[in-house]
Amino acid sequence: MITVKEIAEFKDYGKCVSISNGTIEAYVTVDIGPRIIKFGFVDGQNFMCDNRAELGCKDDSPYTEFFGEGRKWESFGGHRIWLSPESYPETYTPDDKPVKYMITESGALFIPEEDVEIGVAKTLELKMAEDGTDMQVIMRVKNIEKTEKEFSIWGLSVCSQNGTLIVPMNTNDTGLLSNRIISVWPYTDMSSDRIYWGKKYVTLRQDPAAKAPVKLGFDLNCGTAYYVMGDEILRKVYETKHPEAKYPDGGCSFETYTNAAMLEFETLSELKTVAYGEESELVENWSLLKKPCEVDLRNDASIDEMIEKL
Repeated sequence: MITVKEIAEFKDYGKCVSISNGTIEAYVTVDIGPRIIKFGFVDGQNFMCDNRAELGCKDDSPYTEFFGEGRKWESFGGHRIWLSPESYPETYTPDDKPVKYMITESGALFIPEEDVEIGVAKTLELKMAEDGTDMQVIMRVKNIEKTEKEFSIWGLSVCSQNGTLIVPMNTNDTGLLSNRIISVWPYTDMSSDRIYWGKKYVTLRQDPAAKAPVKLGFDLNCGTAYYVMGDEILRKVYETKHPEAKYPDGGCSFETYTNAAMLEFETLSELKTVAYGEESELVENWSLLKKPCEVDLRNDASIDEMIEKL
């Protein structure tokens, strides 16, 4: 049975809405955001980063000139809806106003104020399975400006520390042509020991002692990736349309970023033109899993064995 109830206050995020089926639970902020600020097994660890004070903010003059005096951008942590291609300050919407919500048969629909500065309206819907450990995260962005817009919906989960992300590599045989795209951001040291470059997998380890950030992007044909934290795993599955569809950042439907505070587990929808009044959608399917065996996250065969047992 799914229960939906208000939580008066969660840490320093204010009022939240809790959705649970008795096995897993999610908290979504409604005083700000929305953010999925908590996701995990009931009474278990939180896969979402909720260390608001450590994540910093932006409130320089270009930002306040665009969004208004006194407004600032905070990551907040947790899972958010963003737009790509990234542009500052335009895509850094403040998400600082109260969020309306409606309880549904299997969860809740969250409706923040329209982002009038960039001409879009966003909604976030959570649909939780009656039992088990599955939850669907549906992100919709509507163009409310009377001109066409080209954008990709960016589902961005800011995850907790001390985990490792597993990204399966494409295995399609393209003969003499390349079969994968890997985008690398300027500040990324590809020799960092936080990154494992395998034949079948790339893994990225979050390190609270890290001195510099890392950001990578991939054309992830399988549409599946994993974040391992201790004995638990967050799996995301989403639809991809490679190689036919156009994606941001050189063709990436999956991206990740990490620094000392957190690791981002990111998916992107097709980059397309959206007419006035039209809506684009990105759906992620989340599952919480128990680690079925010990695993060496810098060894393809060991990762294979673990995934096969999930």
